[in-house]
Amino acid sequence: MLLRKKVCAALIVAILFLMLASHSIQRRHFLPLSLTLPIIQATPTNWERGKVTCGCIESCISDFGGSNWFQQRYDKTQEPVLRTNSIMDPDALKWWLHLQQSGNDRTPEDVMAEMFKVIPSPTVDFRPLTSRCHTCAVVGNSGRLRQSGNGKIIDSHDSVIRMNKAVTRGFAKDVGNRTTHHFLYPESAVDVDHGVSLVLLPFKLRDIEWLTSALSTGKVKMTYMRVKDRVAADKNKILVVNPVFFKYVNDHWTERHGRYPSTGMLAIIFALHICDQVSVFGYGADEQGNWHHYWEENRYAGAFRKTGVHSAEFETQIIHNLAKEGKIRLYL
Repeated sequence: MLLRKKVCAALIVAILFLMLASHSIQRRHFLPLSLTLPIIQATPTNWERGKVTCGCIESCISDFGGSNWFQQRYDKTQEPVLRTNSIMDPDALKWWLHLQQSGNDRTPEDVMAEMFKVIPSPTVDFRPLTSRCHTCAVVGNSGRLRQSGNGKIIDSHDSVIRMNKAVTRGFAKDVGNRTTHHFLYPESAVDVDHGVSLVLLPFKLRDIEWLTSALSTGKVKMTYMRVKDRVAADKNKILVVNPVFFKYVNDHWTERHGRYPSTGMLAIIFALHICDQVSVFGYGADEQGNWHHYWEENRYAGAFRKTGVHSAEFETQIIHNLAKEGKIRLYL
């Protein structure tokens, strides 16, 4: 009898063991694979590390990391355009006011407040988005654009930045015919087409007064020379480059070579702050070493290489460095 009880107990234990084993096998075979297979940790991508800031397949200008040379110069916190709530650094403002004397005793605050009665404060947001890849072409006026055939490439960009008295009619094959942003100052002013953003480069306080007047009363007819007293432009698309941004470009990029940066250099650095990818066309001398504009027949006209105001050599070096670092695509 005792032996029979022991056998029964052994059988019960064996049955329980088989039941547990069967249940364990079922778990291994029927649980989702994600729970039964070991989880392999993939190496984080640049997106997961927070290093990619825009939607471009290739790198974005504002991506984190990169060369020390670029990181020491590029300050993504810079505000490139004036707004009603712009914070003006006193030292930068003082430096800017001495670039070109205006003979004006009005305060910058009064002049800017009057301007924003004529044009609205910009609402455009230049911050990069992971859902967008904003490409820009910055088109200089160099004679090297002649017979370049770059017109279609230039026009393929989301934004096309031109400057001063840039001419497209008759040169579309080489320079394109689209313009989204036109950089100018009073002495280089031209009418801009409907839909184009006039971007004022104010080298002095009088330039901001001129803009206000040129869009309203037309009273300002002189700066240091006779200027266009009225200009055609969409008021709601006008941008004014922040004087603090001038100081930033002068200190961080051109490193105080020349009295202040050129229009062309300011346009490139501006593009680095509003675009995800930048292509640069039409900068520097042509293949024969002549400094002139592509629409001029006189190859020796428009020379500015050694004006004493800008350092063309140093600015050219900066542009080539940007290309070398992969921050711009330079078309020569």
